[in-house]
Amino acid sequence: MSVVAEGTPAGEASGPVPAAVPRLILRSSEFRKGREASWRELEGFIKEVERRDLLALSVEELQRLPLLYRSTLSSLSVARSIALDRNLLLYLENLCFRAFLIVYGPRVGIWRSAADFFRRGFPAAVRGARWHILLSAFCLLVGLVAGFVLTLGDESWFASFVPADMAGGRGPASSRTELLNDEIFAPWDGFAKTITGMATFLFQNNTTVGILAFSLGIAAGVPTALLTAYQGMSLGAFIALHWNRDLTIDFIGWLSIHGVTELTAITLCGAAGFMLAERVLFPGRHARLDNLALHGREAARLAVGAIFMLFVAALIEGCLRQLVASTPLRFAIGGATGMLWLAYFLLAGRRAKP
Repeated sequence: MSVVAEGTPAGEASGPVPAAVPRLILRSSEFRKGREASWRELEGFIKEVERRDLLALSVEELQRLPLLYRSTLSSLSVARSIALDRNLLLYLENLCFRAFLIVYGPRVGIWRSAADFFRRGFPAAVRGARWHILLSAFCLLVGLVAGFVLTLGDESWFASFVPADMAGGRGPASSRTELLNDEIFAPWDGFAKTITGMATFLFQNNTTVGILAFSLGIAAGVPTALLTAYQGMSLGAFIALHWNRDLTIDFIGWLSIHGVTELTAITLCGAAGFMLAERVLFPGRHARLDNLALHGREAARLAVGAIFMLFVAALIEGCLRQLVASTPLRFAIGGATGMLWLAYFLLAGRRAKP
């Protein structure tokens, strides 16, 4: 006869009662429990601001936004210290970054920033780079004289200074009549064809050279000087080619319509490169990289403005160069363009506050 312990159901063997098994709680789940509501609230604010702007939030929400940001930042710090799952860390990092841009980011939109750049930033950068601009213009002039003198005596140098795709079929074999009818006074092919053709190619080529002249200034300015001089050599070779055919005045007039803007932009790109070179060669009391970080912004402003000028030159080239068939009128347009740029650089933004 078996003995069953009191309270033990019949049919079950008596024995020691096992201790209760502790429930497994994931650290990330426990961590989320008291904080996830605030994260979701912050995420909702961020989505609303990104979809519209800060004015989409009420006064109470605007007051709560930085508190939620700091709370989430604290959660991220704790999460990193106790090594929670990677997905949670990535979520919090992304949330904190987006909130930072809203709480501490600039309150100015992209269009207002662009307007401020052209109203104040770009002309101020030009005025602050006078000596660098003179050095860049000197390199361009030296290259122009060298290309002109060499090609004037021996037109075989033309191919050395002007790539075939830039020559456009022009060269020592071109006659005076061909240069007049097919280049200087060639009929206008229409805005679309001109912009998608030679104007686009020249813009891309000049932009590439300009960016290289700027960025390679970090190599003590030597590549910048060589690139700027090479651009001058190409122009000098073209002038010599037309000089030998008694077309110098007509060619310079044809070139001046867009060339004033284009050559000024190339000079500014070279000047931006020389600004970088100065910071590398003469760092002063800062380390070279620190000096570049502190002062490279002005050089970047100069380069960005110059690229915009190259775009303007391409538009002028596509719209006006072949439409205007009078050399004196071409000189007048080129001179007026130069005066406008000079007035802009000297006067714009002097009274404007950052």
